[in-house]
Amino acid sequence: MKLIKSETKNNVLKSMMNILDKRREEIIAANKKDQDAFSRDDQALYDRLVVDDKKVDDMIRSVREVMEQDDPVGQVIEHRKLDTGLDITNKTAPFGNILIIYESRPDVTIEAAVLAFKANNKIYLKGGKEAINSNKILEECWHEALKENGLEKDWIELLHMDRNETQEFLKNPPVQLDLIVPRGGERLIGFVKEHATGAVLVSGRGNNFLYVSKNADFEVAKKVMLNAKIDKISGCNALDKVLVDKNIANFDAKVKELYQLFKDNAVNVLVDEDVSKVLPDLEKVPSEDTWYEEFLAMKIVIGAIAGLDAAIDKINKYSGGHSASIITKDKDEALTFMEQVDSAAVYHNASTRFTDGGQMGVGAELAISTDKLHHRGPLGLKQLVTNKYYVLGEGHVRV
Repeated sequence: MKLIKSETKNNVLKSMMNILDKRREEIIAANKKDQDAFSRDDQALYDRLVVDDKKVDDMIRSVREVMEQDDPVGQVIEHRKLDTGLDITNKTAPFGNILIIYESRPDVTIEAAVLAFKANNKIYLKGGKEAINSNKILEECWHEALKENGLEKDWIELLHMDRNETQEFLKNPPVQLDLIVPRGGERLIGFVKEHATGAVLVSGRGNNFLYVSKNADFEVAKKVMLNAKIDKISGCNALDKVLVDKNIANFDAKVKELYQLFKDNAVNVLVDEDVSKVLPDLEKVPSEDTWYEEFLAMKIVIGAIAGLDAAIDKINKYSGGHSASIITKDKDEALTFMEQVDSAAVYHNASTRFTDGGQMGVGAELAISTDKLHHRGPLGLKQLVTNKYYVLGEGHVRV
C-alpha cells in the first residue's frame, strides 16, 4: 500500500468539505429520489436514509474533525534496542483494503471513507439499494476531491452489485480484503459472516439493557431510560430492555409509573411474567427469542430481576454486547456491574445513547464494534491501523 503524505491527505479532505458544501442541493435532491422510492415500511431504516441541510453540515463536520486529527500512520508504539544490537521499532501501519457493507445511511459513505482514507487505506463501499442515488453523488464528490489533488479515484470506490454479486465478491474478492465490516442488522451480519473469506469485524447490533437497582434514584432512572429509548430509535445504542430490581421500594407503583412514562411517549411496552402480575393487561414477552431481539422501534420490554448478580447474568446471556447501564446511588454496586457486564460500553447513571464516536470524543466512526478483536467500541481513526515491526541490524544472524 503506497503511503500518502499527511499534507496531501488533508488537502483532499479540504477539497471534500468545499465540494460537499458546493453540491449540497444536488446531494439533497438525489436523496429525495431515494426517499420517494422508499416504502417507509421500516421507520428506522427510513430515518437513517434521510439527508437534509443539517445532515450535509454533519458530513462536512465529520470530514473536518478527521482532517484535524493527527495522522495515525507511522506512529511509534514501542522502541527498544536489544543486547544483541538489534534496533526494533513497532509502528502503526495501514490495514490495506477495507470493505464496509451497510444499509441505508448515506452519511456512512462519508464517515467510513474519510476515516479509511486518512488512515491510508483503500475502501470499498457497499451501500444498500435504498440509498443508491445518494451514494452515487457522494462517490462523485470523493472522486472530484481526489482528482483535484492528483490521486487515483480507486482509493474510495462504491460497489454497484446485487446480492448474488456481493456474495461472490466476498467469497472470491478480486483484491485482498484486509478488513470487512458489516454495519447493520442480524441478517446482514449473518450474510457477511457466512460468505466472507477475509477478517470480519461485526458492528451494529444493539439490544441494550438498563438495570434499575434497588438503590436507584428513580427520577434519574426515568430520565435516563426515556432518553435511551426515544432519542433515536434507529440507533444501535438505543435501549431495548429494562430490568427493575424486585427489591426496590414500592416496586408495583414504580413499574406502573414506568409504564405510564412509556405510554405517554408512544412506546409499546411488553412485560415478563413478574411484571405481568402488576400490569395484567399488557402483552407478555412472547418467547425467549424476544430477549435476544434488537427492536429498532418504539418498543421496550420491562422485566423484574432479583438483584445485581441476576441482572448481570441476564444481560450477559441476552444482550448484543453493545451497551448496558445501571442506575444506582451505590458506587461499589455500579463498579461491580461495570466490571462484570460483558459489553463494549458500560454506564453508571447515564444513557446508552452516548455509545457513539462523536459523543465519546473519538470523532467520526467507521462503526461500533461488538467484537473483541482487534477493537471493541467506536472504530475511529486511531483504530483503522494495524502495526508493523521495523528491525535494524548490522549483518545480524540468528545462532
